[in-house]
Amino acid sequence: MSQTWWREACRAVDPIVREQALARQQQLTKPAGSLGRLEQLAVQLAGLQGQLKPSVEQVWIAIFAGDHGVVAEGISAYPQAVTGQMLLNFVSGGAAISVLARQLNAQLEVIDLGTIDLALDLPDVRHLRVGPGTANFARVPAMTYEQGLQALQGGRESALRAAASGARLFIGGEMGIGNTTAASALACAVLGCPASELSGPGTGLDAAGVRHKAEVIERALLQHANLGDDPLQRLLCFGGFEIAALVGAYLGCAQAGVAVLVDGFICTVAALVATRINPGCRDWLLFGHRGAEPGHRRVLAELDAEPLLELGLRLGEGSGAALAVPLLRLACDLHGQMATFAEAAVADRPA
Repeated sequence: MSQTWWREACRAVDPIVREQALARQQQLTKPAGSLGRLEQLAVQLAGLQGQLKPSVEQVWIAIFAGDHGVVAEGISAYPQAVTGQMLLNFVSGGAAISVLARQLNAQLEVIDLGTIDLALDLPDVRHLRVGPGTANFARVPAMTYEQGLQALQGGRESALRAAASGARLFIGGEMGIGNTTAASALACAVLGCPASELSGPGTGLDAAGVRHKAEVIERALLQHANLGDDPLQRLLCFGGFEIAALVGAYLGCAQAGVAVLVDGFICTVAALVATRINPGCRDWLLFGHRGAEPGHRRVLAELDAEPLLELGLRLGEGSGAALAVPLLRLACDLHGQMATFAEAAVADRPA
């Protein structure tokens, strides 16, 4: 494995299969373009999978968790203990993403990158323990270079497990009290935006809480104003272990040839960082939904991304992406199972 594996080439989209899929769409018993984005999704997936009739029946969902030192600044409505408690809820089947994974017949894995409780030892959770949460980025960088590399690698290994399992679609989810603050700060650093544009309620802050969050982020941006333009350094400075793992997972999927369905604001910020580190991964990213966090729309626009759903979600966990999976499956079913004009003996529109 290269010391800088994240810069290695991503798998190329198959242009021949993509054109064949596009041609098939023109032959199906419907007016051309009448199924709108469902047609585009099927063609896109065909090119990514290198097969004329793509499938996303096999789905891998990975939940990455980690705590955040910036919680010490009073930016969250919930205590940090919730992160570890939710890990148990995920594997016990009681979380929203647990229910969605069951309904989708998806593989669900839960990865603890580093919660404040280093003694936490839950069956069915992968405990990587990069550290007891990140440092407080309002004062010092969130993580060391070595910690960042461990978190990136933890995400990559999840992507490789997904590929080895035969999964055709990867969803990354996240859990970490304080991680909307980390994601907002990271996005501000990458995009050069003021914190007020990208700060939202997260898990339920009131207007005063949102203002305080923005003030904390602005102070942190000033504290680290000489950071430079390297997206990896920005990730290490402002990100969380789980955000770094998402970046690693997205890059690993693109290199292994597994399509990614990106979830909400935090996951989309991770996708933004991944594309800045290795632009070739962008082809492999589809976007599940546009959430309620105000920064989400801005980051999606930067990625030129058109999400599938807009339901006012702000839960995280990969839940919004999971809700979009049935649309992808139906797009593939329509593309693969509809008859052509010739097969159905239906007259096509004259050329």
